[in-house]
Amino acid sequence: GGGFGSVFKGTLGDTSVVAVKKLKSISQGEKQFRTEVNTIGKVQHVNLVRLRGFCWEGTKKLLVYDYMPNGSLDCHLFQNNNCKVLDWKTRYQIALGTARGLAYLHEKCRECIIHCDVKPGNILLDADFCPKVADFGLAKLVGRDLSRVITAVRGTKNYIAPEWISGVPITAKVDVYSYGMMLFEFVSGRRNSEQCEGGPFASFPIWAANVVTQCDNVLSLLDPNLEGNVDAEEVTRMVTVALWCVQENETQRPTMGQVCLLYTSPSPRDLSTSR
Repeated sequence: GGGFGSVFKGTLGDTSVVAVKKLKSISQGEKQFRTEVNTIGKVQHVNLVRLRGFCWEGTKKLLVYDYMPNGSLDCHLFQNNNCKVLDWKTRYQIALGTARGLAYLHEKCRECIIHCDVKPGNILLDADFCPKVADFGLAKLVGRDLSRVITAVRGTKNYIAPEWISGVPITAKVDVYSYGMMLFEFVSGRRNSEQCEGGPFASFPIWAANVVTQCDNVLSLLDPNLEGNVDAEEVTRMVTVALWCVQENETQRPTMGQVCLLYTSPSPRDLSTSR
């Protein structure tokens, strides 16, 4: 279940398994339905959920997607419903795959698509734990001749970029900010809304930055479920990327295309020095 309706597991005539989203019969659900079909129906990428079809009959609105047997990322990161603990290698690949999916939306489509609600609950995992960015009901299209779009603040608390809250027109950098906030959860295995040492959620990135720069102990941020079985350089790289993505000034954040390159750059230390 969710804010706009329910999701069911189904089977097509060719025996393929699908996920069917049934939207509530409300005006907001109709708007989300149109947005979802118009947005995801036009794009295809290995890291974007595939829309198989849709049905609109009277007040009944259905969206049909490929079924993702491993559910959503938040279940695994925060250990809901006894989901599998993701090892570090899998988390790193999910972070990279998600970045590639968002980079495609921002930079490779005819119009820039801003997702507007990047969070673990909207990252689905297939049988091989390959990430699929999903739920485009809040997405906005921005023509290539424009750089910003005016829209009311939406999305999910704790992932919303500061400039959006201030009411200025947004760019794709709001997705970059949300992605960075999500990376802290990849590393720590806890929600950013939880209390952290030295202050509440609002200071979480600052706290993480202090741990990295003052204590030089990025591994102290790790999810205890990982039991230290990580690649320390990759952890440093991911935290460095996260800190760059959540810069308060949107112009200082990287693009998602740059983020993809950062995961394979020679040294994360070079990145932190350059910042």
